[in-house]
Amino acid sequence: MCEHCPRAPSGWLGWIELPRSEPGTPAGPWLDLTHKLGPDMPCASIFPKPQFAKLRSLPADPYNVTDIHMVAHAGTHVDAPLHYFEGAPDMAAIPPERLSGAGIVWRIEVEPDQVIGPEDLERCRPLIREGDILAVDTGWAARFGTEAYERHPSFSAEAADWLVARRIKMLACDFATPDLVYHLREPGFDWPVHRALLARGILICEHLTGHAALAGQRVEFHFGALPIAGGDGAPARVTARLVE
Repeated sequence: MCEHCPRAPSGWLGWIELPRSEPGTPAGPWLDLTHKLGPDMPCASIFPKPQFAKLRSLPADPYNVTDIHMVAHAGTHVDAPLHYFEGAPDMAAIPPERLSGAGIVWRIEVEPDQVIGPEDLERCRPLIREGDILAVDTGWAARFGTEAYERHPSFSAEAADWLVARRIKMLACDFATPDLVYHLREPGFDWPVHRALLARGILICEHLTGHAALAGQRVEFHFGALPIAGGDGAPARVTARLVE
């Protein structure tokens, strides 16, 4: 565990200082790591399902207009520090450089409901660097649309401390939340992973997909999250490409 980091900080601590990001030389095409927006996109069962409807439709009308109703945390999205801390930055206040840059994709083999600990992260390669965006591929995106998707893995509080100590820029996962899966939470649960990361401006992306092809590689990421004023989260078009 990180000796200098409280497990569940009580409030917003400010943006963690990061080195300048140097993605490297592009070595492949941009890949889309985003679930398509629509009524069937992944959404936590505790939230209402997204709704999409046509206000205007061709050919009866001169144009198409889509009406969308959804929580900001449906589908592939980014969490702002405001998600857990009053007075912390909203989506519109996130500096653009926090949404792009160099990083890595780690493949971690997991079982349903498994909690990923520091020992699991220590075994991953390539080695993580300060300022990296870390995307974790557990294969869970392939389970979307099945009951198994609800029994996703998570990260322990100690794993969150491990990531804070390595000063990452963002954690992206291919399931609903890096915190303990809903049905395993006991009374008094306080979302230690979200709190440990977001308190220091380490952003979180959830419901990533398509990054298995990049596992074990260094990559360049771009998270096109919407700058919603007062937003605690926002849908994001996420892309990545291999770099040398």
